[in-house]
Amino acid sequence: MPMQRMTFDFWGRFGRWLCLVVAVSAWLPCFAQNASSTPPAMNGDEIVAAMVARNQARAAALSGYVGRRIYSLNYAGFPGNRSAQMVVEARYGAPTTKHFKVISESGSKLIIDRVLKHLLSAEEEAQSAKNQREVALTPRNYRFELLSQETAKQGLLYIFRVEPKVKNKFVYRGKVWIDASDFAVVKVEAEPAKNPSFWISHTHIDEQYAKFGSFWLPVENTSTSKIRVFGGTATLRIEYLGYALDGSAATVESSSNNHRTR
Repeated sequence: MPMQRMTFDFWGRFGRWLCLVVAVSAWLPCFAQNASSTPPAMNGDEIVAAMVARNQARAAALSGYVGRRIYSLNYAGFPGNRSAQMVVEARYGAPTTKHFKVISESGSKLIIDRVLKHLLSAEEEAQSAKNQREVALTPRNYRFELLSQETAKQGLLYIFRVEPKVKNKFVYRGKVWIDASDFAVVKVEAEPAKNPSFWISHTHIDEQYAKFGSFWLPVENTSTSKIRVFGGTATLRIEYLGYALDGSAATVESSSNNHRTR
């Protein structure tokens, strides 16, 4: 196969794979209302049950938002390094509507057209009511194992290992950190449960959330994929720069500020 054709085919296949990766992280829980500041003593099942109940309440409380994102993809490896960036306005309307508007583009046109723009379509697909039910972080779809707890600057966090029970291209396996007061997911380290592409040997997803007003919101998503054939590494970073929730502004200055959970 000529190198130009092989490279073009690679970016098309890689774009479809990365769409699944972003869609997986797109339905990790994002929102949480204020709760008691003193966490009760609970076992793993009780913590998960509280998280599920709060998630349902949060979904009902949020009617929509507008936000801005920066999608950046950097590839290092054979046959040459490439990078691209896209600034996007995202509009969400409860319960299943999400629309995107591209504000600006820069860098590799091939990556923009065959990877970054396809990410938006994948997230819209993951937003469907059917996919919401099948990939929601619940005991129906996942097995939960309470590993430990730790204290971060925002308070006590419970750490769980999660494994999918269902077969769905959007499910994942890994670890989640749950806030002990709000019972909201504040951090995720995961990988897609199934690798559907020969091109990719491994993908790691790191999702970070921070609390703004009455809600926890995503501030950064980093997905790092190892390329099997070319021996390269592709890193996708999504920064969430600002939100307007139900007519009220909640500003996220940058995902590089001091919101990361370690």
